[in-house]
Amino acid sequence: MRVAIIGAGVVGLATAHALLDRGHEVVLIEPGAKQGRPTDGNAGWIAHTDVMPLASPKAWRNLPRWLMDPLGPLTIRPGYLPHLAPWLARFLMASSPSRIKASIGAIRSINAESLPAWKSLLSSLDLNGHLRENGILSVWRHQGEFNRSQDIVERQRGFGIEAKALRPEELAELEPALRNVEAAVLYPDACHVSDPAVLAADLLRLALERGAVLVAAHGLRLEPREEGIHVRTDGAEAEVISNRVIVAAGAWSRSLAQQLGDRIPLDTERGYNATYPKGTFGLNRPIMFEGEGFVATPLDTGDRVGGAVEFAGLEAPPNHSRTDAMVQRLTGFLPHLQTETPAKRWMGFRPSMPDSLPVIGPAGKDRRILYAFGHGHYGLTQAAVTAQMVAGMLEGRSGPVDGKPFAVQRF
Repeated sequence: MRVAIIGAGVVGLATAHALLDRGHEVVLIEPGAKQGRPTDGNAGWIAHTDVMPLASPKAWRNLPRWLMDPLGPLTIRPGYLPHLAPWLARFLMASSPSRIKASIGAIRSINAESLPAWKSLLSSLDLNGHLRENGILSVWRHQGEFNRSQDIVERQRGFGIEAKALRPEELAELEPALRNVEAAVLYPDACHVSDPAVLAADLLRLALERGAVLVAAHGLRLEPREEGIHVRTDGAEAEVISNRVIVAAGAWSRSLAQQLGDRIPLDTERGYNATYPKGTFGLNRPIMFEGEGFVATPLDTGDRVGGAVEFAGLEAPPNHSRTDAMVQRLTGFLPHLQTETPAKRWMGFRPSMPDSLPVIGPAGKDRRILYAFGHGHYGLTQAAVTAQMVAGMLEGRSGPVDGKPFAVQRF
């Protein structure tokens, strides 16, 4: 089949390779230098050990403190609140014990297959060199905060995820640069990539070498017809006609789904980061600073601190005071960090669903169109397994994960 993929971020690119593996003709529709793509500036984690949705007791414990700080880990710009109200209503619904339990089961089902899917994809393309299997650390400033998180750690262990609580001397040996940490858990099986943007560039290059075609344009409109799906664009190739279409445009996917009658509660979590010269942090592996709303990653191309959630839509300009505040909080754990060191600042748009589950599967009114978006903080983590799921759905066969929890029909 001829398949058009709207979006050439990491999810779209992984899907392109899954389809090329099966002999399909692939057209990628993506404008050049699209600002704010999470693929270009995320933390680089393959966080397959995570199991908790955003709507969880962990988030609710910290929410009042976070919202009190306008530059803290989570904020809603006042003017955006009316627009966000439907998403917030869904978020409240997703916070019930039964819904949290269902979300945990679905997150675990897809994340459990994420790393094997990535290893298979990277091996097939001779890109194994991008994977960094050094584990990931979660650290807590205070022992009491760690004690309150024990239920989450025990739940992870119940799923067979190795989570090793570290003694102070063990932490000091692993990460001698860290200070002001009273508790830490090592996830030795978690990993990260060399740099997400470099990985994506290699995936795109190899997809084109394998015969995929890139149309440098925005996919603006979908027009299902009997002979195929017409995709209207703003580029030189004003129309792309294909047998199937996959919508993988991240935070920009909602309007395309609305054209097809699917009202999906997708919004964007604006995330911020700063990348310093390699070695600036003195860290050996990625670290989640629990309760602080940010992470740090020693990428091959530089040391990155990122995180925070800001709800303000796709149009408002960045507020890099949030980035500066995050860097300042990091110095509480890395006192040697010189904040005057030049850093590259970035803001991107995470496609966020209230239940923390992506939308994967056929459109409501036309099964020739499939969705693959809304991965939130797990776009890189879940990209390769999403690709396997979509390829199976496109050919009418089962994939590695039950797609029902991710279907558009859940709304």
